[in-house]
Amino acid sequence: MHKMTIQKYPDCLRLQVEQATKINITECYQCGKCTAGCPLNGDMDIMPNQILRMMQLELPNYENKILKSLSIWLCLNCDMCYSRCPQEIKLSEIMDFFRQKSLRENKVNPKAKDILKFNQSFLENIEKNGKMNEIGLTINYKLKTFNLIQDVRHAPSMFFKGKLRLFPHKVQNIKEIKRLFRKTISNEGGSK
Repeated sequence: MHKMTIQKYPDCLRLQVEQATKINITECYQCGKCTAGCPLNGDMDIMPNQILRMMQLELPNYENKILKSLSIWLCLNCDMCYSRCPQEIKLSEIMDFFRQKSLRENKVNPKAKDILKFNQSFLENIEKNGKMNEIGLTINYKLKTFNLIQDVRHAPSMFFKGKLRLFPHKVQNIKEIKRLFRKTISNEGGSK
């Protein structure tokens, strides 16, 4: 029986993923449980098991297809795929790697622009307060997307149920949080 060999190039995406995440992509045997359990598989342009298969086969242009896909931005990091995977492949870590690489290489899918703006708003909120403040996050996100009135009818009900705080509760050592953000950004060589 002829054993299929996959060429290994030091700069190929699969090897970069494996080095960064310590996950062996070749262990996936395409059972499809990750895709079947994914709550957002109906909105994805490339299914999770297909992303793994593309890396295994290293088909032409697979790197661009993955890095420009919407799927990597839709991943919720809920780890449903991991909990169902017989090989315990942590796809959420792989998706995190893809998102960071996609950002660095300016290959973000245009449909993910609001997801990115939410992420930026979230990180800015954490950097400023040390913990989440829903009103601050919502205001920042709405100003970034100019989607000012969507969901506004829910705000009074949420406020009166105690789900929204008007003023943020800050952590004691906010300077340490800011230092961590600066260190992370300088280590990544990028921005939030």
